[in-house]
Amino acid sequence: MYAEIQNSQRAAELAHINRFNVAGELTATIAHELSQPLGAILANSEAAKALLKSSAPNLAELREILTDIQRDDQRASEVLRRVQSLLKKAPFERIDNDLNEIVRDTIELLSRAAISRGIDLDSKTVLGELRIKCDRVQLQQVIINLIVNAMDAMAAVPRAKRKITVTTMRVDNFAGVVVSDAGPGIPTDKAEMVFQPLFTTKPQGMGMGLSIARTIIEAHEGKIWAEKKTGSGAVFHISLPLSRT
Repeated sequence: MYAEIQNSQRAAELAHINRFNVAGELTATIAHELSQPLGAILANSEAAKALLKSSAPNLAELREILTDIQRDDQRASEVLRRVQSLLKKAPFERIDNDLNEIVRDTIELLSRAAISRGIDLDSKTVLGELRIKCDRVQLQQVIINLIVNAMDAMAAVPRAKRKITVTTMRVDNFAGVVVSDAGPGIPTDKAEMVFQPLFTTKPQGMGMGLSIARTIIEAHEGKIWAEKKTGSGAVFHISLPLSRT
């Protein structure tokens, strides 16, 4: 029991450190996501001021403008909520979550980054819910790491061929996530090494992301492994126990 608590605490500390690296990768995406609703709010507020200067302002149009401002404010707030959730330091807490929902939320978070890199980011989730007991923020962080790594791996791939697919599945009493890309792939003899601390193929990489990912997944009583995809590309698998009903 003591060893399990130690593993959970270690996973939480490592995950918190790595989340700042992940946030750094997403800075441009976050700025872009915020600039759109904030720009719309500014434009709509200026339009409202112009309307109010008229002798008989159109109240219906003003109501429509205020509704748009409220909607864009909620969009900006949602972006900030996701960033706060990603960066917060919290104790390791495994509660019941739907893995499909976590994957969909992660895809939404990274969709703008994928578009900016000319990458087709797609998800295929199994029908129904995949209930697992997990620390939602930490598990999302692992999936983000795998997707960002896949994006980096395809930097030299022609834009038309850049594709990442995130798939969920149910196998017996386990829920699975598979992240596959169209990059150069992983040599068979390196498939295990990529999870070792300080191992990296990136010029500026620290080689900690996948090591931390494994620590997090193992703290969830799960497994993570990599393999070379048939043809070209890499495939990363995550297997986690389903919640006991």
